Amino acid sequence: MSATPAPSPVPEPGLPARVRIHEVGPRDGLQNEAAVVPVEVKAEFIHRLAAAGLTTVEATSFVHPGRVPQLADADELFPLLGDLTGVRLPVLVPNVRGLDRALARGAREIAIFASVTESFARANLGRGVDASLAMFAPVVARAADAGVPVRGYLSMCFGDPWEGDVPVARVTALARRLLDLGCAELSLGDTIGVATPGQVGALLTALDAAGIPADRLAVHFHDTYGQALANTLTALRHGVTTVDAAAGGLGGCPFARSATGNLATEDLLWMLRGLGVETGVDLGRLAATSLWMAGHLGRPSPSRTVRALATEES
Repeated sequence: MSATPAPSPVPEPGLPARVRIHEVGPRDGLQNEAAVVPVEVKAEFIHRLAAAGLTTVEATSFVHPGRVPQLADADELFPLLGDLTGVRLPVLVPNVRGLDRALARGAREIAIFASVTESFARANLGRGVDASLAMFAPVVARAADAGVPVRGYLSMCFGDPWEGDVPVARVTALARRLLDLGCAELSLGDTIGVATPGQVGALLTALDAAGIPADRLAVHFHDTYGQALANTLTALRHGVTTVDAAAGGLGGCPFARSATGNLATEDLLWMLRGLGVETGVDLGRLAATSLWMAGHLGRPSPSRTVRALATEES
């Protein structure tokens, strides 16, 4: 079999030498699928992602089964991952009950999911922004007591399907509040994929001016309008070194119908390789994993890189 095609690297001065990919396919990707993937397949998916070199794989979400039925098997899944040493396996929790479930199953990193906008906070969490943060405060405090770091997702940072444009000052204020709660890292979400590079640069500049440095941030772009890679490159130029992506471009958002798939990890890898940025991830093995999962889902992968590599192999 021939080697996996790869771009010729031409480094760009000023970019990070290495980027950590925060793989969200098993959680943010599968939660939006119409079909419920068997727990054994999910466990194998995560093992394959780790074997491809991904060192952070967001495994599942300990939410009420009625809210996200695709992830109702979190209690069953997480123990199947106990052999994955050296791989970070964060899980999403919505409240203290979810945290208790996650800790009981051995989770050592958690994430909470906040919203910049009132409309999405009520659609996603059933309460407004202030009430949501009040709900998260004891979660973060109890996680800290257990020595478990917390990632804070901040959704609708660039646009909201109900409220339209989102002011930079509002995002900055919410980011500060999440850090003050005790979050170790913030992931800035373009939940419906409407951001453009100018918006991304303006927000990162404002966050830096507010004393929130790039090393506390990650970016999470959806590719609704084909801007995810351009937005990611803008973030890298502003010093961000953690990028969320989903193998094969899985995902969306069950509470925002206009949200389409996440930035595909393979598409991100192709760009980063071309820029000479290291990730430690094997593109060929990852693309093969995404093709395997697409077969289980009964549909082709939306990732352009996965499709191109599959054509090369055929």
